[in-house]
Amino acid sequence: MAKGFWPAAIVLALLAVMALFPSLFTGTDPDTADLNATLRPPSGAHWLGTDQNGRDLYARIVHGAGPSLLIGAGAVGLALAGGVLIGVAAAQLGRAMDQVLSRSLDVILSVPGLLLVFLVVAVLGPGGGPASVGLAVISLPGFARVTRAEVIRLRGAHYVEAAHGFGWSRAQVVLRHILPNALGPVMVLATVTLGAMIVAGSSLSFVGLGPQPPTAEWGAMLADSQEFLAIAWWPAAFPGVAITVAVLAITVVGGHLQRRIERGRT
Repeated sequence: MAKGFWPAAIVLALLAVMALFPSLFTGTDPDTADLNATLRPPSGAHWLGTDQNGRDLYARIVHGAGPSLLIGAGAVGLALAGGVLIGVAAAQLGRAMDQVLSRSLDVILSVPGLLLVFLVVAVLGPGGGPASVGLAVISLPGFARVTRAEVIRLRGAHYVEAAHGFGWSRAQVVLRHILPNALGPVMVLATVTLGAMIVAGSSLSFVGLGPQPPTAEWGAMLADSQEFLAIAWWPAAFPGVAITVAVLAITVVGGHLQRRIERGRT
């Protein structure tokens, strides 16, 4: 077992529970403002201090876990679903379809990712959902290419040829033999991509393209705190730590899964 895996896995589990059930961690309303308690430092009353509107930072970070993680998870989920479908189609539906789909993916990759995300958000409007869709578009080619490569590698395996010999249809062979065995590397890519998408989602929120106020979201909290850095460090520090810890835990878990799959192939 890789060193650091279990601590990272525990952190991920806590973040998942926090995102789904924030009330288990705090009973404070993250949107309640107290103008008499603005920019208070960490204390017994406010464990992580307060922001420029007197809102409790601990409550906002806890409640911000859901929107912050959901942008990245939504992007990865959409890219995974679309990429797997495209990858299987490119590998199984003949050379002409492979060429069409591969060139289409090349077109997506030829456009700068940030510009493509901004274009999607400009069409759909700012918010967590549009941000996830935009990030999914730029992530989809990677999932499609990995899936395509795995399907091509597996379709020549002996058990696949045996299934064809038993009279199974192409769809049955793909669903029962090829796809389940091809998903390992794809899921590793999903885990690694999730960390990058969380950072990208926070970046979009930082520039105002993610969840809109007063929704608590880590990237938006960083943006709101930047003009107060000279007099209060905590409104920026703690959301930044939350993003860093989440991405680091995901990276450790993803690296562990990748090593396990590589060992399984040798």
